[in-house]
Amino acid sequence: MKAMITGAAGLVGRAVAEDWARAGDQILGLDHAALDITDEQEVYATIDRERPEVLINCAAWTDVDGCELNPGRAQTVNARGPALLARACHRAGALLITISTDYVFDGEQDGFYTQRDQPNPQSAYAVSKLAGERLAQTAWARTIVVRSGYIFGHGGTNFLSSIVERAQRGERLRAINDSYGTPTYAAHLAGRLRQLAQLGLPGTYHVVNAGAGASFEDFARLALAEAGLEIDLIEGVSMRTLTRLAPRPRNSRLRCLLSEAIGLAEMPSWKSGVRDFVATGPAAATAGASPTLI
Repeated sequence: MKAMITGAAGLVGRAVAEDWARAGDQILGLDHAALDITDEQEVYATIDRERPEVLINCAAWTDVDGCELNPGRAQTVNARGPALLARACHRAGALLITISTDYVFDGEQDGFYTQRDQPNPQSAYAVSKLAGERLAQTAWARTIVVRSGYIFGHGGTNFLSSIVERAQRGERLRAINDSYGTPTYAAHLAGRLRQLAQLGLPGTYHVVNAGAGASFEDFARLALAEAGLEIDLIEGVSMRTLTRLAPRPRNSRLRCLLSEAIGLAEMPSWKSGVRDFVATGPAAATAGASPTLI
């Protein structure tokens, strides 16, 4: 496949570029400097010129508290951006896969959220991401929306992706113990995105690692144990003790109703993903095929 990746310098974009390049696909990875997804003329010109078969949109503004302070910018990047990409893909006949978030749900129910559950976003970030889903799907029928959450992997800057490195430096860490999601290893997510691209069936998919889900504390303790580090470095804390501008869902665990129906096997467990993440290490993760990154 000839694939274009927006947001290719980010955690998910890098994982997709590496995984798909190893599979033999022709990859063009575009970071923000190479393509601003909110610039209509630039979006149309780039996609018209490159004519990808599939575009994977990993570009987003993911600073949840920052979005709360500037909801206009959140809408521009997370809603208008996917809509422009969808229109450009329509012109080029390209499949669009755009990444969304578990935060579109309010977190008030127990158990797993599926595609049957009604989104009810509680933050400016979540509102903008849900708007991006809907605008993209309205603009182009060949759009796949992938909701995921608690994503971790090499090269990330979030808590889950930096936990081992910080513990190796001897930092004492606070991890939330009363909110739950489904941790998702970026490398596993990238592989599932490729399967969805090959099938080319539009719709909304929940793509997360298998298992009952976990809190940040559960994840952190397993990661440190797998790395042979002291788990006593972690202090469990309640969401209520943290001062954060934007609300987060108490429970955002996801399950997909469509994957099995279209012949896709269950994803590996999140614990397996953590073990792979710790075992490979940052150096190993960057070895191998080198896709074009602009």
